[in-house]
Amino acid sequence: MTYAAESRPTAPDDRVPLLTDVADRPTTVGAAPRRVPVSTDTPPTVRTVEIVRTPPAPADELRIDVLTHATLPARLDDLTAFALADRPAPLGAHPAWLNVFRRAFGHDVYALEAVSFGRTVGYLPLAHVKSLLFGQYLVSLPYLNSNGVVSKSPTVRAKLIDRAVELADELGVKHLELRHETPTPHPALSHTNASKVHMRLALPASAEALWKGFDAKVRNQIRKAEKSSFTLAWGGVELIEPFYDVLGRNMRDLGTPVYGRSLFETILTTFPEDAELGVLSTPEGQPVAAALLLHGPGVTEVPTASSLREFNASCANMLLYRHLLDRAVARGQRVFDFGRSTTDGPTFKFKKQWGAVPHPAAWQYYSRTGGVSDARPDNPKYRKAIQLWQKLPVRLTNAIGPAIVRGIP
Repeated sequence: MTYAAESRPTAPDDRVPLLTDVADRPTTVGAAPRRVPVSTDTPPTVRTVEIVRTPPAPADELRIDVLTHATLPARLDDLTAFALADRPAPLGAHPAWLNVFRRAFGHDVYALEAVSFGRTVGYLPLAHVKSLLFGQYLVSLPYLNSNGVVSKSPTVRAKLIDRAVELADELGVKHLELRHETPTPHPALSHTNASKVHMRLALPASAEALWKGFDAKVRNQIRKAEKSSFTLAWGGVELIEPFYDVLGRNMRDLGTPVYGRSLFETILTTFPEDAELGVLSTPEGQPVAAALLLHGPGVTEVPTASSLREFNASCANMLLYRHLLDRAVARGQRVFDFGRSTTDGPTFKFKKQWGAVPHPAAWQYYSRTGGVSDARPDNPKYRKAIQLWQKLPVRLTNAIGPAIVRGIP
């Protein structure tokens, strides 16, 4: 990932130490044979027996372990320390997301761990996304904007991708999707989608400095929203209902199936100290805008945010984002990640007005069958379905949407 700053010291990239085991070292060549007494029925005598040890096969320089939901817990702490070692880091890089996707979506999950000389030197999280409508995909990772291979060694990265390609073949998926930020050269990754960018803002040390950094138009919109006397509540699972009321209506209006409540409940219970909901409401208590915030070591992300269209004129969404940014600054965060956007699209312009700048996104694919955009919601072939979805009752879209979206990579 391209978050700036501190780096993790590692062994030279292409000089991964050999795996060895002291207990398996052969005896010294040319050593005198050992003398072993042997009991018989005749008077004791001494026979000379030469003990021969077969030297072990040469150890591989690197091995790739495939961890499943059954074996992941034993390695979770070590993988977490490795994945979050570079700071600042997003919470989206935490390996516990694999447990989130298994519990919330029922996906089979895999962690590919590169191990050398007893230590982790690389990591690749994967989720097996299955759908009767869209087929099967192996993704790193669904819902989150950025993931993929974690290693500074080109050799290790290549080996992890080799194993991921093999796993994709074994599972018979349509394609393998690695949500990288910079491309990793590999012969199997034949397609790259770089049409979107990550929008990120470097945060100052205080809310006052943040406010002064906004341009006049942004400050005026925030002041306008403040005149409506909206209130903001921060919390966890106790705010699921008002959060989901806003999200469900907004996603229906956009023509997109909504994620189920179970996803957000699982996120909040998996990361109780680092995930929270913010809900903006009218003085009468009606929720009008809401967001999920994820706080990693130095980076705050907003993977999900929504507001009701009928309150656009009051600039409620602008006030919500002002509070989201203030929240990140109050925690001493260094980066606010607004998420991905198409360059010069509407959401790109919304994020840019806050001072966010684009960072590259390179989603790479090993395609086995079909096109890599077949299951993407922005595929033109779904235009009529989107228009139909926008006309359905919210209660219906909230009921059937989660079963559909869980199968979209």
